[in-house]
Amino acid sequence: MEAAMSATPVLYLSHGAPPLADDARWTRQLADWSANLPKPKAILVVSAHWEEAPVTVGATTTVPLVYDFWGFPEHYYTVTYPAPGAPELAAKVRKLLSGPGTEVHEAPDRGLDHGAYVPLVEMYPDADVPVLQMSMPTLDPHKLFELGRKLKPLRDEGVLIIGSGFFTHNLSAMGVGVDGNPPQWSTEFDQWGAETLRANDIDALLDFRHKAPAATLAHPRIEHFAPLFVSLGAGSEDARPETVIDGYWYGLAKRSVQIG
Repeated sequence: MEAAMSATPVLYLSHGAPPLADDARWTRQLADWSANLPKPKAILVVSAHWEEAPVTVGATTTVPLVYDFWGFPEHYYTVTYPAPGAPELAAKVRKLLSGPGTEVHEAPDRGLDHGAYVPLVEMYPDADVPVLQMSMPTLDPHKLFELGRKLKPLRDEGVLIIGSGFFTHNLSAMGVGVDGNPPQWSTEFDQWGAETLRANDIDALLDFRHKAPAATLAHPRIEHFAPLFVSLGAGSEDARPETVIDGYWYGLAKRSVQIG
């Protein structure tokens, strides 16, 4: 019981594009969020921008970031985030996820992609917490939920598990302007998501394609919603996800939640 009460929370956050750094309100929200969390011993990130099967862990030493975006001004490609590697965490992940017929691969040269470092620059700007990134081996909601459940023991060791995506993500149908009115499909999906998270209705969230309004418009492809399922699996079953950040950015819902 004591271990469960001291478990590190789990996050799902909407990570934004590189220009997130120019949004003073959003960066302040992320900084305030991390200030209210216990300082983690290490961070494990599952980002929308790394799909690879089988499960693969990234570099366990400090290597260059992955600037996995195109067409932005040059200064976005000079950002650095030299967080320490997390070889001990990588070993624990391998132990938790490996089994008969299941192996965990390594990508020692792969740095953190923008789904990881963009929010971490705002939340832990000193880059003094070891960070490990892990791939999503599938987009199947139920399989990702079970993956998260296997990672749950890490929380008792001070590991902050972060699923990093975007609560609605349709770049071809974005709104106009940072604070412009969001499109109806985005607000409908976001409101459904808020209510479903508040009710802790895991079954509905896992079946969002059939249960949520405007699901195919909000997520033509589900990779930005998928990290939520890992976070839900790693979360406490009796802890309701609490919204920490909401609102919209160019019409996309930036809802971000904490479990535990």
